[in-house]
Amino acid sequence: MSCEIKNQAFEYIDAHAEQFTDLSHKIWEFAELSLKEFQSAALYIDLLKKEGFTVRENLGNIETAFSGTFGSGYPHIGILGEFDALSGLSQVVGLTERKELVKNGSGHGCGHNMLGAGSFAAACAIKDYLEKTGKPGTVTFYGCPGEEGGAAKAFLAREGLWKELDCALSWHPGDTHEITTGTNNSCTQVLYKFTGVAAHAAGNPHEGRSALDAVELMNIGVQFLREHMTDEGRIHYAIVDGGGLSPNVVQPHASVLYMVRSKKVVDTLELQRRVDLIAEGAAMMTETTYERIFVDGTAELLPNTTLEKVLYENLLEVKLPEYTQEEWEYAKALKATFPGVAPVPGLGARMRPEIEAQVRELSENGQRPINDFVLPFFTSNDFQPGSTDVGDVSWLVPTSQITAACWPSGNPGHSWQNVACGATTVGDKGLIYAAKVLAGAAIDLFEDDEKIQAAKAEFADRTKYGGYVCPIPEDAVPYVIEE
Repeated sequence: MSCEIKNQAFEYIDAHAEQFTDLSHKIWEFAELSLKEFQSAALYIDLLKKEGFTVRENLGNIETAFSGTFGSGYPHIGILGEFDALSGLSQVVGLTERKELVKNGSGHGCGHNMLGAGSFAAACAIKDYLEKTGKPGTVTFYGCPGEEGGAAKAFLAREGLWKELDCALSWHPGDTHEITTGTNNSCTQVLYKFTGVAAHAAGNPHEGRSALDAVELMNIGVQFLREHMTDEGRIHYAIVDGGGLSPNVVQPHASVLYMVRSKKVVDTLELQRRVDLIAEGAAMMTETTYERIFVDGTAELLPNTTLEKVLYENLLEVKLPEYTQEEWEYAKALKATFPGVAPVPGLGARMRPEIEAQVRELSENGQRPINDFVLPFFTSNDFQPGSTDVGDVSWLVPTSQITAACWPSGNPGHSWQNVACGATTVGDKGLIYAAKVLAGAAIDLFEDDEKIQAAKAEFADRTKYGGYVCPIPEDAVPYVIEE
């Protein structure tokens, strides 16, 4: 395929780079939590319409879910975008010390401001390619809310939305330029709201029924369950309602949010069943009642090596970001704020000794402030902890992702350091690089149908002994957890 065609797409992204980085900065400023991304969604929808995309709103009856489509016919390539923030991570941009921008506010600790903007940039470049070449084909940018809590992609998977695609591509900000491969945890989130009877804790405690006692007993029960889980199982919780601030009142209400994970959806659902039984037992012990509210769930990732290779070729083809001395110094100072980081970056280095040796040299034994290189190609079915609703997409259509370096080497996930870097020129350069890689990979697919057919054949082979198990119950609706 002529490099000129892709170079035109890369030049398009460069020519409009300020538009895309401004979008990232605005989403960073909004810092809206899962399923509350109303300003962010409105901004994307407005931009999609201005760029000539056909917009669908309220996808899956989720207010902040939308898509923008251009073109027609086969092949149909989807580009996934996210834009939700995380609670408690507000941070002043560009600093190398912790300082909240908004007290107790939210921040983009997972870099979804860059993720969405980079994906949008790629979709716009692909649209420009389709217009200039006149080739048949369709590109759709998906605005996917609630990745951090809401799992919009999984709800949309329950509705079969992703089956409209031939392939899906995505990316995620990180500290490396590499392929995302292997599999991970599936998960569910359930909120347990206990209701008891208020009473004076000294005067008539025997007449009270403590909802907080029920929450505490449930947590204790789950602690004992941990001995009887598989190695891949994980259980996390947060008390979202402690019943109030008066210790001399028997608390009549209290709530706890649980996240249950395991390697496969069926294993997660079984572990979730046991947690449900513990909640029931806690209510019985305290003579309280409880409401079980399903919040979200995600499936594990299904890798596609064919698409990984297409993406990797573009990781190598696209010119890597270059950094100023000031950017190197900022990255070094920010990197110094977090101790105990593994010295060798990348999944492949943790899995394969020969890759570890290469990466040690490239990363200066993990001490290089920014990983300004592409990690060696690595593909696997290996398991790694963590969850994402991209997994639900991957079980319905061939899907693959990359990471692009948008913050210093070793930056911890969901951290104030990520927020601080997420609207700087370091982050901007990462998102522009990622946009070019996604656009280049999509153009390769449009230009070479054999790649799409190979990806589909691999998908069919990987799913022939069992397909998608949706973690979302049929009657569940997206649930917004209020702070």
